[in-house]
Amino acid sequence: MEAKQTIPILQRQVKAVVSAPTELPLQLRKQTSLWRDAWQRLIRNKLAVAGGVVVLIFLFMAVFANFLAPYPYDLTSFGKAYQPPGGQFLLGSDPLGRDLLSRLIYGARISMTIGLGSQLIVLLIGVPLGAIAGYYGGKIDLYLMRFVDVMYAFPTLLFVILIMTALGAGLLNIFIALGLTSWVTLCRLTRGQFLSLREKEYVLAAHAVGAPASRIIMRHLLPNALTPIIIAITFGIPNAIFTEASLSFIGVGISPPTPSWGQMVGEYQQYIRSYWYLATFPAIAIGLTMLAFSFLGDGLRDALDPQMKR
Repeated sequence: MEAKQTIPILQRQVKAVVSAPTELPLQLRKQTSLWRDAWQRLIRNKLAVAGGVVVLIFLFMAVFANFLAPYPYDLTSFGKAYQPPGGQFLLGSDPLGRDLLSRLIYGARISMTIGLGSQLIVLLIGVPLGAIAGYYGGKIDLYLMRFVDVMYAFPTLLFVILIMTALGAGLLNIFIALGLTSWVTLCRLTRGQFLSLREKEYVLAAHAVGAPASRIIMRHLLPNALTPIIIAITFGIPNAIFTEASLSFIGVGISPPTPSWGQMVGEYQQYIRSYWYLATFPAIAIGLTMLAFSFLGDGLRDALDPQMKR
């Protein structure tokens, strides 16, 4: 009898506990995507932000050079040659009386065009070849990688100088020279990423349902391999700018009178003791550009690394 009486009491207590409002707050963390989370980590990196600001400034100068330059870059005034910084010419004038600031601004257009354009060519060559070699493997991988090894054996700068000597100076020829020599590193990187990713479960599942190779590469493998590719492109831009500066320094780069920072350093280096500003300001512009892209690349590498997530 006592057991039968206790059952309704227990049932009422259970109902009371279940129906009682819970006061435990549930704090649900807002989920963020990989790119948003990487952006938040990137903006916390002060050096990367500073590098990005400098890069944006040079890009702005390159795009709006026609409006920002005080004078045309080829406007000569022999009576105002070798003017020191200040006055009519903020950064001084060169031996032909051309405004150094205007030539620096137009030089930013050449450097940024070569840096970004050459990496676009590298991206279009290196990523498809690396993706094909890494996805298919076998003889295709063997033949492509032996060709890459042969290309990789040549000293890059020397190979570029030989190509420029054969083709002649000019912006288009610089694109061709850099595109033919700089894609091998990105190709090997892409191939390594695809070799590791093609054994993942989601790739095997895509194979199981009969997905074509093009869809697996574009929808599954390439998006997951973008992080190292983006970082490699970011570091490749300053290398291309420095290569162009080296070519222009030795006279096989941009054809005069089109201004280039490397060309200006090479042309004015003989005046370094008497007119220091002629070669110093272009050299500072080259150094700032390479340093800014290096800081930005380091920040992107840390921001896109999943192990850096806090």
